[in-house]
Amino acid sequence: MNISSILIVCTGNICRSPMAAGVLGAALPRLSVQSAGLQALIGQPADRAAIELLRARKIDISAHRAQQLNRWLCSTADLILVMDSEQKNAIERHSPVLTGRVYKLGHHEHLDIPDPYRKGQKAFERSFNLIDASVERWTQYIEYLEMAR
Repeated sequence: MNISSILIVCTGNICRSPMAAGVLGAALPRLSVQSAGLQALIGQPADRAAIELLRARKIDISAHRAQQLNRWLCSTADLILVMDSEQKNAIERHSPVLTGRVYKLGHHEHLDIPDPYRKGQKAFERSFNLIDASVERWTQYIEYLEMAR
């Protein structure tokens, strides 16, 4: 599997997927990393809590604006990472051709990333910690695939 572009998907594209895209983009800057939402709050910036959590890691997502998941974004991504099984199933049900390219961000840990939207700072920190650990595993896996080529 050759991975050069990754699409990260959550619900509104203002909390989880921008955080994950920021962390993954910083870890693998040679890849194209984008994010989108199944029910995006189109044009909205990332949640302030998400921006601040990443700023503490020296990752700037302040320019992020939410965008709706669409066919073009999916077709140009080598790998699509979602936050939970429900999102994975929805994408594969809508576009069966994507089966095999859609995985949960928490795939390696067998976990879903909970949505911190409107749940306070602690919820954002918990989601961020799960995202960070999951991105680390995906980074290792992608680097392994690159070495195996």
